[in-house]
Amino acid sequence: MTEKLKNQVCQAVRHFWITRQKQADRQGTVSGIRDAGARSAVTGGAQLDGFVELVRQVLHDNAVQSEHIFTKQRIEIPGWFRPEKCWDLLVVREGVLIAALEFKSQIGPSFGNNYNNRTEEALGSATDVLAAYREGAFKPSARPWLGYLMLLEESPRSTAPVRAKEPHFKVFEEFREASYAKRYEILLTKLLRDRLYDGSCLLLSDRDSGPSGGFSEPSAELSLAGFVQSLLARINAVSRIA
Repeated sequence: MTEKLKNQVCQAVRHFWITRQKQADRQGTVSGIRDAGARSAVTGGAQLDGFVELVRQVLHDNAVQSEHIFTKQRIEIPGWFRPEKCWDLLVVREGVLIAALEFKSQIGPSFGNNYNNRTEEALGSATDVLAAYREGAFKPSARPWLGYLMLLEESPRSTAPVRAKEPHFKVFEEFREASYAKRYEILLTKLLRDRLYDGSCLLLSDRDSGPSGGFSEPSAELSLAGFVQSLLARINAVSRIA
């Protein structure tokens, strides 16, 4: 990872934690009642805007014009199992869908249910859009580049071994005693290797160092540098064809 990209990631991580805390404080102050658990920190959204801006800037630096990058608005594309889905960032040029990116996070204390929800969302989104592509929804586009980035809180609960439930059949060996952090690493690696996504990234950050931009990358295969390089390779390939 270049020093410039590392600084951009630190800024995005810092934005995530600071925005999250501000939203939690604001809900508690304005309404007088906090949402249950950590929900007060996620109902406001915007925590991951720093990562959206990071990717937008990388695209700008590589000659992708602003009018071809969509965030916040006009981010819906057709699905096959549902009419449309909003992605966090799209690259669309002259009617060609080049890339669609999703940015997600998970903070404790409840990792179990949220992990299952995130898994189902990631699988569902990719399956839906790839089926829509197969059925010609994005003609004349080639297969769009799909990216998935996850920022996970690093804590004793997310890194401790978790026992899998096996009332009838045995789970695959890689899941045995795997922490939630490891489960995410397995998930994102499989999504990448099975080509459901063309780029996937896993970042860990804890509550102490996160507000200062602290993060780690548990897998070289899921690094942000690799994520960005894969996206830019697709952008460059499309540019050469055009």
